[in-house]
Amino acid sequence: MKKRILSGMRPTGKLHLGHLHGALTNWKRLQEEYECFYFIADWHALTSEYSNTGIIKDSIDDIIIDWVSVGLDPEISTFFIQSSIKEHAELHLIFSMITPLPWLERNPTYKEQLKELTQKDLYTYGFLGYPVLQAADILMYKANGVPVGEDQAPHVELTREIARRFNHIYQKEVFPLPDVLLAPTSKILGIDRRKMSKSYDNAIFLTDSDKEIKHKTSQMITDPQRARKTDPGNPDICNVFSFHEIYTPKETVMQINTDCRTAAIGCVDCKKIMSQNLCAALSPIREKRNALESDTDQVKDIIARGNQKAGRIAKMTMAEVREAVKI
Repeated sequence: MKKRILSGMRPTGKLHLGHLHGALTNWKRLQEEYECFYFIADWHALTSEYSNTGIIKDSIDDIIIDWVSVGLDPEISTFFIQSSIKEHAELHLIFSMITPLPWLERNPTYKEQLKELTQKDLYTYGFLGYPVLQAADILMYKANGVPVGEDQAPHVELTREIARRFNHIYQKEVFPLPDVLLAPTSKILGIDRRKMSKSYDNAIFLTDSDKEIKHKTSQMITDPQRARKTDPGNPDICNVFSFHEIYTPKETVMQINTDCRTAAIGCVDCKKIMSQNLCAALSPIREKRNALESDTDQVKDIIARGNQKAGRIAKMTMAEVREAVKI
């Protein structure tokens, strides 16, 4: 029996290279050794997009298409929509009754996002309590592990605490304690050297055309210490070189490394080589995406089958929860 893992994405717009290398490539690898449940976290999206809900609905099919296009297999993994499984809301409600308020107030991610997303009013009950909803998502499927980045690790630890507290209060081992499966840290940054993000307007999207990719890569910040082409560069601190290490053949990467350090190649030519390789790498993804976009019935079928499987498991879990709570 394979162990089970669960992870999700908020539908708040198009996916970019940060999603590909920060999550999807890892998800693709994990589906070979785990029973994987991947879900569209549309209720979670409401915590920050409650006044802009149109983007949530518009993003759901796009994300499913992107998942399949990059190699996630709906015949192996289960894709589902969070809001289609109403049991998530019920378990969230029950967990909220037993979760001490200080556990949520000391959540480091909560404090960081309040500072970072100052353009949004996040002082809401839902935003404070979203780790409880995450716990419901994870524990509903009795996941053995959760693939997350380091910034999300405290949420999994809180999930473990909630599971431990539920099992103790109701004297029944309903929930396992999920492990943190730390995802490899993505080396990909935005074109301005900050974290790649839609809100920073610095992202290269999986749906970008070759023309858009070449334009964006031409704007990328390279070695900030290199003012002229004749100045030697330092690939170790160059964002473009990080892309080369992923998308350019190894022999060429080694040559670029040497040429940059000796000023034998300028940043403009370096960017052109990288953008050509990036376009070539994304081309198969775009081709598969175009095929799926013209076959909406297949996308609907993937979602329906995933919702059905997730729904069956959720009903069984909630039967156990109600029996334990005696309601």
